[in-house]
Amino acid sequence: VQLQASGGGLVQAGGSLRLSCAASGFDISIEPLAWYRRAPGKQRELVAQINSGGTIGYAVFVNGRFTISRDNAKNAVYLQMNNLKPEDTAVYYCNNFPIPSKNWGQGTQVTVSS
Repeated sequence: VQLQASGGGLVQAGGSLRLSCAASGFDISIEPLAWYRRAPGKQRELVAQINSGGTIGYAVFVNGRFTISRDNAKNAVYLQMNNLKPEDTAVYYCNNFPIPSKNWGQGTQVTVSS
């Protein structure tokens, strides 16, 4: 079982990024998944989640800027992030929800410059 996040990068405030999470070893269509992030000096936090039925939830700080989606055919989950802010700078991870596995992988770095 593996989840590999990618798509991060350096953007200016107000910019956009689309993160991808490729799953292997299991079928995401029957598994709730989520995006999490860890900012420098802070604890890891939940960003958005999507369950097998398509129910979606977002952290308060998202405030309509991010969209989580899932492509069952590609066994992948995505996070479209718009209107990025410097405080969104963090390493972003995908993992199981609500109980993440211990294998967080390397995540993908998102850096937003002001």
